[in-house]
Amino acid sequence: MALAGAPSHYALNNLGALVLACLWILAGRGPHTSLSRHLMTGVLLFSLLTPLAVSPETTSVTGDRVMRWFPFGSLNLHTGMLVAPALCVLAARHRTLGAPILLAAIACVWFQPDAATGFALTFAAVGLHHVTRDWKVGAVAIIGFFASINMALRGELPPQPFVERVLVEAAGISIFLAIALGLALAVAFALVLFAIPFDREKRFALAGLLFGFAVLALMSTYPTPLIGYGASPILGFGLALGLHRIPKR
Repeated sequence: MALAGAPSHYALNNLGALVLACLWILAGRGPHTSLSRHLMTGVLLFSLLTPLAVSPETTSVTGDRVMRWFPFGSLNLHTGMLVAPALCVLAARHRTLGAPILLAAIACVWFQPDAATGFALTFAAVGLHHVTRDWKVGAVAIIGFFASINMALRGELPPQPFVERVLVEAAGISIFLAIALGLALAVAFALVLFAIPFDREKRFALAGLLFGFAVLALMSTYPTPLIGYGASPILGFGLALGLHRIPKR
């Protein structure tokens, strides 16, 4: 993509985010007490609301206001991709509060509106329900599905090159590049689902989240997770993977 004209600082931003994410995964420490886990969950949910106050405002094709980003210097971080992965890990860990946490997260992104994060959280609930069979989590998945459709109708924006519609743009350069990127995303999904050192609840919730982000990126103009330019998903999934040291129930 750099050879196709992507700005050079895009790759540097991704590299910097990857270094920070790997350092956190190797050396980070998750919250070990019930109070600290609740506090972290509250901070993450509040972070999902911060774009309503600080995000650069754009207008969707339907004329609705769209506010999904957290400005950080010259970067605009996609708040959903930055926050949702860790929220899913914390929700999957807490059997009684998991459904309310996911529902609250969906409500936060409904105001932005951010269909990508909405569908991602919905599929995270589907993955968690597959393991736990908790009817409350299943109800959240149903609510999230219809809420996300509403977000999609209100929040479509023009595509940003090298960040959204990445596979389509890659296919225009080389079909083999598009296939390679698609396989990389599929391998990432498989590693999250089967290989990371989490219990099944967290793995299936996190894999569902990644699947939801990827599906919306393929269907509409939303950031492509992990294989497109943008530091947010790298930092977000890095933060989530660094929580593997949270003690079991």
